[in-house]
Amino acid sequence: MNRQMKRMQERQERRAKGTVAERREAAATSVRRTSSAPTEGKKKRTGARKFLKEVRLELAKVDWPSRRELISYTIVVLVTVVVMTSLVFGLDFVFSKLIFNVLTKN
Repeated sequence: MNRQMKRMQERQERRAKGTVAERREAAATSVRRTSSAPTEGKKKRTGARKFLKEVRLELAKVDWPSRRELISYTIVVLVTVVVMTSLVFGLDFVFSKLIFNVLTKN
């Protein structure tokens, strides 16, 4: 399920929890939004101030990890990087020795 579908599902759940009047109002605004969409292909650009304000609002909605989660995720990433680097180094070393031995036996 992608992000857009999750957001739409969350909106529907919020609407379902609201009162009948709130649900009617939400349905009316969603119908108005779709009917008032610009028919032309080019959309009006937003200004930098509005963009940054919207970015800040979106970042406030993010469910940031706790410090404990962040530390555990960081450890997992570092261990994975060390293991994968060791694996690649080992394979490179073995194959380079093998190729070197095959080419120098002539």
